[in-house]
Amino acid sequence: GARTLRHLKTSKRTLKSILKRTGSQCSDSKTGVMCSRPLDVAVLDYRAPSLAANSISTHFSGDREAAVVLDVACGTGLVAQQMKRHGFGHFVGIDGSQAMLEVARESGLYQDLKQCMLGEGQLPVQWGLFDVVVIVGALSVGQVPVDVVRELCKSTKPGGYICMTTRSNHDNLQYKASLERELKQMEEEELWTCVEYSQVEDWERAVSEQEHGYISGAVYIYKKL
Repeated sequence: GARTLRHLKTSKRTLKSILKRTGSQCSDSKTGVMCSRPLDVAVLDYRAPSLAANSISTHFSGDREAAVVLDVACGTGLVAQQMKRHGFGHFVGIDGSQAMLEVARESGLYQDLKQCMLGEGQLPVQWGLFDVVVIVGALSVGQVPVDVVRELCKSTKPGGYICMTTRSNHDNLQYKASLERELKQMEEEELWTCVEYSQVEDWERAVSEQEHGYISGAVYIYKKL
């Protein structure tokens, strides 16, 4: 059912589960996932979608209305909403949760939506098709394996951009280090080049017992060679 304001006083334990859902790589298709999403974002002060869209906008100089964007772990469409404000208009979304995909479909932002659990085989899209590929909120411990970034690169046109985000809080530091090793390895293989790395202090509200205030996060933008 619909959540009420009393849920703003929710326990930290509940917020931990909210944070996992906000990452979009969720296989739970209960109605609660769908109706809770907007409030989850408000509780967490979740800034990653707007930060990612801003970074993409800074670097992309092509025709935005014609550009085809692959939104991986799209959730309910938060990233597409932000990118639309920057003039992008053609979106294909992938997510593991059918419930979230239903909400994304109702938004009217996506030309196509596909259900796929990330890390279980290759992405269900044509390689080399997309002007921009973006993954926000899913590259973190316990969600998707680091090597999914190779699938993102394969999906992108030569000269296209890949935007990725991850959290920099204590629980995610080992994953972040593994991710950055893979990104660097792919750069050494001349698959892409890094055009932006931004460390953001006020990424989202902390939800663990050990952390208070806001945790930091990072935005990476790569250009496919």
